[in-house]
Amino acid sequence: MGRNQRIGLIAAAVVVAVVAIVIATSGGDDNGGSQPAKTSQGTSSTSGGATAPTTFHLALKDAAPVGGQQTFTAKKDSTVRIVVSANAPDQVHLHGYDIEKEATPAKPAVIRFKANIEGSFELESHTAEHEGLEPLIARLHVEP
Repeated sequence: MGRNQRIGLIAAAVVVAVVAIVIATSGGDDNGGSQPAKTSQGTSSTSGGATAPTTFHLALKDAAPVGGQQTFTAKKDSTVRIVVSANAPDQVHLHGYDIEKEATPAKPAVIRFKANIEGSFELESHTAEHEGLEPLIARLHVEP
């Protein structure tokens, strides 16, 4: 194997490693982690002045939002975390960001992402949609 071939192989390996790291770190966070308690606006902060994710909670009973459809508001470029608990298995889908997560009675769905797109986005229950019910469970407004 010539010198140029070795350099090409090393460069390809570095590119693959960088892509793998980017993919691994950009996905949703299902583990929930230990987060500070949320405030009434749905935001929380840590003691060092750093801002923790803006967290919203939503409960589903038989694929419908408890208390009716919710509206959440977040600032552009903030990290948003939406936790959806359900009394039966359900798949929730955040349109615009195209994130789908499974919620079960044993494990809430945790949708975590950077709110880098301004606008209004619907969060829907695919279970409700498949059963012919109203799928809209919440709206997320991302403001400048």
